[in-house]
Amino acid sequence: MTVRAAGDPRAIPKTLKLYAFAGFMVIALIMPFVLDGYTTYRLAMALAMAMAILGVNLLTGLSGQFSIGHGAFFAIGAYTTAISMNHLGLSAYTAIPLAAVISFIAGFLFGWPALRLNLIHLMLMTWGLSLVLPQILKLEEFQDWTGGVSGVYLDRPDPPDWTHLTDDQYWYFVALIILVIFFWLAGNLGNSRSGRALAAIRDNQIAAAPMGINVALFKTQIFGVSAMYAGIGGAVTGLLTDFVAPDSYGLFFSITLLVGAVMAGFRSVWGALLGALIVLFLPGATGALPASLAVPPFGFMVLAIIFFMPDGISGLALRTYRRYANGKKGR
Repeated sequence: MTVRAAGDPRAIPKTLKLYAFAGFMVIALIMPFVLDGYTTYRLAMALAMAMAILGVNLLTGLSGQFSIGHGAFFAIGAYTTAISMNHLGLSAYTAIPLAAVISFIAGFLFGWPALRLNLIHLMLMTWGLSLVLPQILKLEEFQDWTGGVSGVYLDRPDPPDWTHLTDDQYWYFVALIILVIFFWLAGNLGNSRSGRALAAIRDNQIAAAPMGINVALFKTQIFGVSAMYAGIGGAVTGLLTDFVAPDSYGLFFSITLLVGAVMAGFRSVWGALLGALIVLFLPGATGALPASLAVPPFGFMVLAIIFFMPDGISGLALRTYRRYANGKKGR
């Protein structure tokens, strides 16, 4: 997402990016037809999780803001989908865009009072949001809408007959299409004038204001966009699981999203998918270890990444490519 000059030798060539994207799409399109249904379902969950992690990347990587409460916006998207389908009679395909709108508004309104806060206080404010929202969803006053502690069931639509796809394959492709669109939008945002304005705010907010950048507007807008990404991830996840419950979106879930963003690298767009795969599949991989070795994997891994790869796995891959390109150019 970092903008490079056209002649910058550190910039990855567009042809290489196109080849990488084409390779990714070929693999992504083939996998549902060679994997079993459960694995396909888990990959669809990873795609939905990547949407939320990408939202964290946009917020922190572009504007320098920090959030450990994106699980709350994830929940807003999931519950908006459930309520609009169960009480308003909307279809899943209409509920998803509505979840995007509601999540954006919630993020925008939440980000506005947070403008006056420094990084530490913003972190505490988002931490409080991740603690408060699940408790609000459990209140008896909203139980008819939210289901209270028991949660809400969703009736996920069956695949259209003309697709000839199974349920898991169809919703995998729905999640894939949404994620690719989000990747494209995020990439364009990072290389646009708005992206450069956000980068200026991230690097030096005091210096950005005299340059004519509306700091307040840009910071609240990116908070809203980031919340929208998380909300869509929550909407898709709710449809995949056919169920939403308040305890699924607590503080630990928000921290999981942040861990995925740290592992991927805050400045990376496509790295969000790698972060989602790690946080979704790594805990299950430790189940095969002996009991004496089955320790929580995230702690050691995050420490190692922060120490050896402060800009994440995607940053390490980018530095490796630059060394290769510079070495090849020097021959």
